[in-house]
Amino acid sequence: MNNPNFDFLKSKFNVSEELFKILQGLAVKKTLKAGEKTAKQGGMSNKVLFLTSGLMRAVQTLESGKEFTKNIFSPISFVAPFSSILQKKPSLLCYEALTDCKVFEINFHEFLKLSHTNIELSNLYNRVLEYIFIIYEKKQLESMSLNATERYKILKKQIPDIDNLIAQYQIASYLNITPVQLSRIRKTL
Repeated sequence: MNNPNFDFLKSKFNVSEELFKILQGLAVKKTLKAGEKTAKQGGMSNKVLFLTSGLMRAVQTLESGKEFTKNIFSPISFVAPFSSILQKKPSLLCYEALTDCKVFEINFHEFLKLSHTNIELSNLYNRVLEYIFIIYEKKQLESMSLNATERYKILKKQIPDIDNLIAQYQIASYLNITPVQLSRIRKTL
């Protein structure tokens, strides 16, 4: 099968062609425009996105208007308010397309229901949760142990053209620094 999405799922999660066809049956291919929100802060969603192109972010906005970007997602990523979905509580974060994006959208509850009767799908669910946990743990350790310059270098390695793709304040928010600090870091590199 000549499909980069299948190749990724097969290499990371050992997905068979049969399981990939089941996933294709559950998924709806969508194009998101820059600025489009897929889950709103304080809202509910049961959609999980498989990001295949573009950039998205998870952001929390305080009443003062200050933003805290928890994550920037690049292809290939799973994007969803997982805590909200699993706990059936409003999302603490907004999920937003930073650039035009292509995604596959899956209704989590349909996926979960089918995973109760399909062991291969159930195993995939467990492997995806493990994968997401490892990514979040790595990011948390980086934010605790690395300075802003080191975190910026990692981000640039992951998304080399990020400075030309999204606003500087969004990058600064992700690094938990001010845009002025980001400007100083960029000048030293």
